[in-house]
Amino acid sequence: MTQHASPPRDSTGKVPSAGAPPAWRGLMARVDVRTLSLLGVLAALIVIGGITKPDEFLDTRNLQLVLTQASVIGVVTVGMTFVIISGGIDLSVGAIVALASVWATTVATQEYGFAGILFTAVIVGVGCGLVNGVLIAYGAMVPFIATLAMLASARGLALQITDGKTQIVTIPSVLDLGERDAYVLGIPPLVMVFAVVTIIGWLVLNRTTFGRRTVAVGGNAEAARLAGIDVRRQRLYLYLLSGLCCGIAAFLLIILSGSGQNTNGNLYELDAIAAAIIGGTLLTGGRGTIVGSVLGVLIFTTITNIFALNNLQSDVQQIAKGAIIVAAVLVQRRTASTT
Repeated sequence: MTQHASPPRDSTGKVPSAGAPPAWRGLMARVDVRTLSLLGVLAALIVIGGITKPDEFLDTRNLQLVLTQASVIGVVTVGMTFVIISGGIDLSVGAIVALASVWATTVATQEYGFAGILFTAVIVGVGCGLVNGVLIAYGAMVPFIATLAMLASARGLALQITDGKTQIVTIPSVLDLGERDAYVLGIPPLVMVFAVVTIIGWLVLNRTTFGRRTVAVGGNAEAARLAGIDVRRQRLYLYLLSGLCCGIAAFLLIILSGSGQNTNGNLYELDAIAAAIIGGTLLTGGRGTIVGSVLGVLIFTTITNIFALNNLQSDVQQIAKGAIIVAAVLVQRRTASTT
């Protein structure tokens, strides 16, 4: 009596069809090509840094420095990504960081210790975001104009508070967070905060109703309104979120520098917008990723570090950043035209 071998079965006990594609093809189909491209660019920069300055660039302390510097602007970029996805823009993030940092480091604020500095930085950031949100959502002001006005006002108020002087932090519990003794498994506290903000931002954008409403408002605000979304309230929340991220970034900057200055956050708005753009966020709204924005931040921070280690002038660095931004926008337009 002839026995026939039973056909192979998968882990669920089912017999796979003959024409079914391998599992790895489905996985690769779900991987964002842009994310892979950004990872490739970041890997290439690491190789360049390792070749040009192997001892300095690949040193553990330098890598920790790169991640620490990326943390401050990275937190700002997470908030900026949400705003741009919704079809808005926030030019005031750098000025808000400056205002929050100097307000949180005044002598009166430091009398309340660690909690006073943290609370003040966050409240100032959220307050500025509230003003932006009200003007844009309920005052029908163009985001560019409203946030440009906030940029000028916040910078001016920061200068008035400091009188052009640096405000030194004297709270040991704040300063200690910037020391190597505070590192956990070699990871600086600022990097851990950045990681937490990134994870929360990813979850909110991809796994919550708030994230879906943000994409809907950016894709077509009128259609979102007809679908029952309160577009004005959603925009208000988004600028509150951006302000919150600025407040957190201001506190991280206080830890990093041990001071508050009216020049803090200079050009952060440009860096955050650029990082979001090369990360795949459309300036017209409706699409964007937190992961891509974070990779954009890491790319720009790595470029800055490589240029500094090789004693290259800052003007060349800015030209390189500009070229990357132009290339990213051209790729976006090409991708949009083929979809």
